[in-house]
Amino acid sequence: MKLRLNTKELLPAGIMMIIGICTVIGSLNYDVRTLARMGPGYFPLLLGWMLIGISALMVASESIVVDDTQESSDTGLHFRPWLCVIAGIILFVVLGKYGGLVPAAMVLVTLSALGDKENSIKDALLLGVFITALAAGIFHYGLKMQFPLFTWG
Repeated sequence: MKLRLNTKELLPAGIMMIIGICTVIGSLNYDVRTLARMGPGYFPLLLGWMLIGISALMVASESIVVDDTQESSDTGLHFRPWLCVIAGIILFVVLGKYGGLVPAAMVLVTLSALGDKENSIKDALLLGVFITALAAGIFHYGLKMQFPLFTWG
């Protein structure tokens, strides 16, 4: 066993950090104000700092002991996750406009979860129901967003 950095996570963490830094810099063009009286730049500033922190954790968490015997030789491109996530996003946009938040979120989460070959249909549906209920509670009831739960047409 050796102590080394997993380089597979460096590129995604670097991209996230660049996006976070650009978000923080861009948010400073707006009025940030305080937590009690948030300006339009407060949320992007907070989001940018969170992205920077998560990317730093990604790099730090990969500095772990890796067993050389357990390295995977599977480095091919996997199309199932890509197709499921992209189809889920497209269907979210369409169903969000013509069906509402509940069907759009349910299809997005369920289809994206099926992108992982280890997830069963039952697991994906349970995750979809839970996240949809959470999204409806937060966005429709908590934040009072103008995104109807159900709409037809």
